[in-house]
Amino acid sequence: MKKLYQPLDFGAFTLSHRVVQAPLTRLRSEQPGDIPGDLMALHYGQRASEGGLQIAEATTVSITGRGYLGAPGIYSDAQVEGWRKVTSAVHAKGGRIFLQIWHVGRQSHVDMTGGVAPVAPSAVQFEQVVFTKDGWVPVSPNRALDIEEIPGIVEEFRRAAERAKLAGFDGVEIHGANGYLIDQFLQDGTNKRTDRYGGPVEKRARFLLEVTDAVTSVWGPHRVGVRLGPSGTWASMSDSNPEVTFGYAAEQLNRFDLAYLHIIEPRIVGGEAPVEGKPPVAAANIRQVFKGRIIAAGGFDRHGAEEIVEHGDADLVAFGRYFSSNPDLARRLREGLPLTPYDRDTFWGGDHRGYTDFAEYQELAATA
Repeated sequence: MKKLYQPLDFGAFTLSHRVVQAPLTRLRSEQPGDIPGDLMALHYGQRASEGGLQIAEATTVSITGRGYLGAPGIYSDAQVEGWRKVTSAVHAKGGRIFLQIWHVGRQSHVDMTGGVAPVAPSAVQFEQVVFTKDGWVPVSPNRALDIEEIPGIVEEFRRAAERAKLAGFDGVEIHGANGYLIDQFLQDGTNKRTDRYGGPVEKRARFLLEVTDAVTSVWGPHRVGVRLGPSGTWASMSDSNPEVTFGYAAEQLNRFDLAYLHIIEPRIVGGEAPVEGKPPVAAANIRQVFKGRIIAAGGFDRHGAEEIVEHGDADLVAFGRYFSSNPDLARRLREGLPLTPYDRDTFWGGDHRGYTDFAEYQELAATA
C-alpha cells in the first residue's frame, strides 16, 4: 500500500491515513455574527473519516481581522458554541479536526472591520476585492500598524487559540500564507517597516514567531500547525528572496515542536504562478531545514500526492477542491474510484447546493 494511505503517528494521536481536508473559505457561516451553524456541521461531518485529519476553514480572530462576509469567527461565545457542533460531528465519526485562525490584514473593507481602516505592517496599497454585503468590492485603503498595537493582535491569536480549545478542536493552524496579515509581515514586498518588525528577515519573521509562541502557550507541543505560501503571488505579494525568507521562518519554527508545517506548493493553480525569474520554493526546499512533519497542498491529483509522500518531501497531502465534491475522498483515492467534479460556481457563499449535496461513492453506485 502507498504511504499516502498508511497510518502516521501525529504526536498526541495517530492518523489512519495522510489525506487531509485543506482549509477552504466557503462563506457559509450564519449571519449576523459569523456563527458556524448546522449546515457547516453537516459539511464537515460528511467529510470526516475514522482517523483522518481535517483543517477547518480560515476563521477570524477579531472583528477588525474580518475580510469576507460569511467567513466564521472564533472571537465570541456564540461562535464557540457553533464550532462545537462541527467538532462533535467530526469526532462522532472518529475524525480529527484543527481550526485555522487568521487575520486578513490589508485584505479587507471598512464594512467588515467595524468602520475602521484595514491594518497592515506598512501602508502598501494594492488592487484586490473582498466579499461584503454588497458582493465583491475593492478593498479599503489600509494603514500601517503602530508598534504599540502589535502585541494586541498577538493576544487576539492567543485568545482565539483558547476559544478553539473550548470549542473541542484537536489543535489549531496559524494562517501565515495567501497574503494575509502574517504573510504581509513576513514578505518584504509588503513590509517596509524600519523598527523591530521590519528590515532583515529576522525582524520580519518576528510577528509570525510571536503569534506561534502565543498559540503554543495555549496548546503545547504537537497541537499547532503553521501554513506558509513561499511562492504565492496572489494579493500582490512578493519577496526579494523567498528562499532565504521562508527557509529562515521554517528553521525558526523548529523550536515550537509543531504538529506540522503546511506548505502551499508552487503549482499553477487558479491562474497563479511562481514569480518569473525566481526559483519556486517548495516543500522539498523546506524539508532541508524543517525537522517536523510537512503537509503539502496545491492542486494535487492522486498520482502527485502519492509521489510526493513516497519521495519524502511531504508526510501528508491536503486536498481542497476535490474534497468539496467528494466527501469520501480518502477512500476514492485509495481504491482508485472515479471522482465527482467540483462546482466552482458554489465555492463562495450560498446554501446547501454544492456544499452538502455531494454523495459518497456507494450512494452514487446504488442510485445508478
